[in-house]
Amino acid sequence: MKLLLLTPILLVASVLAHYSSYDYHAMKGQTVFEENSRNASCENAPIYSYHIHVLFWASNANHTAGAIKLRNQFIQQFELHGDGKKCTFAAGDPAPGAAMCWYPVEMEPFGPFLTAQYAFFVPPKLLQVTSAWILQHRGIYDVFIHPNSGCETNDHTKWYVFSGTKWEVDASIFSCDYPGCAPKS
Repeated sequence: MKLLLLTPILLVASVLAHYSSYDYHAMKGQTVFEENSRNASCENAPIYSYHIHVLFWASNANHTAGAIKLRNQFIQQFELHGDGKKCTFAAGDPAPGAAMCWYPVEMEPFGPFLTAQYAFFVPPKLLQVTSAWILQHRGIYDVFIHPNSGCETNDHTKWYVFSGTKWEVDASIFSCDYPGCAPKS
């Protein structure tokens, strides 16, 4: 009987052990930067949000059309229709607590990306469902997912995930490298 009562508690404890306090607070929509700013560095920065990027060849009309179709499907799936769902803050802004939104399609190299791409801003509580969807529907397109902590170099060069072909990024353009930093537009 005691084992039966302890099983749910042990299960919850083991799941929670996989998350840091930053993840836990972020999933609840809270930020912990203020609490931890004295101890935070770019080696242990809190993660406030994520970006999902889709990279594609703008010089190939069919490749571009397919990438835009994937973008439209993502927008449909996650109800991001209209300019009201366009991100209104700089791409490098961790924007704690902001709602999911989209950035415009960049048909030429932009920011650290050396090819055409588009991105979605994703709050931590939606990362699992959005990343699962894009990975299952990406087809031939390359997906780059990274956190937004304010430490742009680490976010894009240490703490990222690629699905498909790994593309180089130009980390020399970053201006923010401390936790919570938001670049000027």
